Amino acid sequence: MELFAFDFMQRAFVAGLSVSLLCSVLSLFVLLKRMAFAGIGISHAALGGVSLGLLTGVSPLLTTLAVCVAAALGIGAVTRGGRINEDAAIGILSTGIMALGVVLVGFSDRYQGDLYSYLFGNILAVDTAQLWELLGVLLLVLGFVATFFKELLFVSYDEEVAQVTGIPARALYFGLLVAIACTVVAAIHVVGLVLASALLVIPAAIGYQLAANWRGILVIAIVSGWLAVAGGLVLSFYWDVATGGTIVLILVFLFFAAFLLARIGLAPQPAKGA
Repeated sequence: MELFAFDFMQRAFVAGLSVSLLCSVLSLFVLLKRMAFAGIGISHAALGGVSLGLLTGVSPLLTTLAVCVAAALGIGAVTRGGRINEDAAIGILSTGIMALGVVLVGFSDRYQGDLYSYLFGNILAVDTAQLWELLGVLLLVLGFVATFFKELLFVSYDEEVAQVTGIPARALYFGLLVAIACTVVAAIHVVGLVLASALLVIPAAIGYQLAANWRGILVIAIVSGWLAVAGGLVLSFYWDVATGGTIVLILVFLFFAAFLLARIGLAPQPAKGA
């Protein structure tokens, strides 16, 4: 309990658990919709937003949010309106924006320390204002998911059938991309841009190994994310190791543990339409 004697650890726990909840919920749709590469691409594109903010003096979080949302909408527009698939669109846009960020960083060497914290995260440095920003993103994204949960689930399983039944599948697809972009920005302080996509993929992947339906996947994803954040913060406090990397390593360990349980038959088999 000595951890909670420090204000910065209290803020770190609230920030970590909030972002973990957000990422774990979205990871269900990322897994079902096979959008893991979209999360990776948007997190890479975020480098352009961070570099732009550091160079211009504007809040890097605001510029990163703008760039990530633009990248997400661009991915959706190119995928739905062009002749290339989603993976190619993500690769082109994310690497292009990331390259722009690298070029912008080269204009100044004064922000290397700040850039490092955005790349790899610094959850222990989250201040009260940033915490409120995280909670604001949490409420907005979870509000969107809660409002359209059944529709998002339907679209994730079978978008064509959902479209035929009158569900606005195209709009929900773009909304999901924007939600992923906002979540990547929220995860910057926790694990950094480099590892943000891990929180959008691994929790649901753990649940998929152990659960037979989407409800079980969602519950296990949330619990796994919280365990990883709590474990990462405790280990980083006592062992003085990188918090963001430790959180992701715990998630990877939990995934392989779940994978082994599934392989030896100690986990239920996914049901049809799970």
